[in-house]
Amino acid sequence: MTDKVEFELVSPEKLLFAQPVDLVVIPGGEGDFGVLPGHAPFIATVRPGVVAVYRDGAITDRLFVAGGFAEVNETGVTVLAENAMPVSEIDGAKVEEEIRALQEDLADAKDDKESAEVQVRLTVAQAKQEAVNSAAATSH
Repeated sequence: MTDKVEFELVSPEKLLFAQPVDLVVIPGGEGDFGVLPGHAPFIATVRPGVVAVYRDGAITDRLFVAGGFAEVNETGVTVLAENAMPVSEIDGAKVEEEIRALQEDLADAKDDKESAEVQVRLTVAQAKQEAVNSAAATSH
């Protein structure tokens, strides 16, 4: 058995990450889950949040995902994300503006369908804001 997990993060645009790591913690639809070498196979939904990549006992990479699916097997894990980016590339000020605009859109929604669509985008934006705030808190 290897002491590393092969981790891949793929978005529709590109392969964002593909490296062997010690541990990956993923924001699953039913709660966060960690993947170590030799993990039992399963498939899970991924909610908007941060994938934390560990090497040598520390988080080395934080990657924001806007949702998707994770496939885990004995040798590794692949996250197929709807949208993904390094947390360091998220502009906190732009996210705050986006949240304000989406809250206004939500208040102005004409029907339940429009309201639901805006709410999904608002949830992703709020998860981005939480990712930026969390990264800032842990970097001090």
